[in-house]
Amino acid sequence: MLKKEARKITGGLSKPSKMPGPAHNLPAPACKTGSKLVNIPGSVCSGCYALKNRYMFSNVQAALKRRLQALTDPRWVTAMVTLIKDQDWFRWHDSGDIQSVEHLKNIFLVCKQTPNTKHWMPTREAQFLKDIDPATVPPNLIIRMSSHMINQGPVKQWPWTSTVTSGEGRTCPAPDQGNECGSCRACWDRSTPNVCYGKH
Repeated sequence: MLKKEARKITGGLSKPSKMPGPAHNLPAPACKTGSKLVNIPGSVCSGCYALKNRYMFSNVQAALKRRLQALTDPRWVTAMVTLIKDQDWFRWHDSGDIQSVEHLKNIFLVCKQTPNTKHWMPTREAQFLKDIDPATVPPNLIIRMSSHMINQGPVKQWPWTSTVTSGEGRTCPAPDQGNECGSCRACWDRSTPNVCYGKH
């Protein structure tokens, strides 16, 4: 499959400025858990960056909707592999989240077919991970279960997590280096059990 066709099928990839590689994103209002948390003061989603700034541009909104609609296309896995296979680093969902168990299984297929790419996927969708054995996650994918509330400790039911703090304890170096990952790859590193971000 040609990349032009793959972009048409999937809606293409995004290029977050801070990341070492591209990402796949979906509309934030489509988040199953996040769409509820956005209305809860003190939740990580209450100040969701994907509900403001450039994410609200009409062309970005249109692209996000195309990507969401593309998830049910039977060619989606092959098309995503075509777009990702030459990348060293990839992030799932800089906006949005897992939509279903089937979506998660398709992501697993993409990861298995792109073994030289390191994949990172933060999620708040515990409902789709509850029957997944972490040992069955493709070895080039790290899924980080994110805590729901600011200043909440890591969740207990998953080996790799992420948290957000409004005070001390931040481990993500991006705010100290121009809001970029720089040489840090902790989010993709299974030997790092938790990554703590500063509140946006």
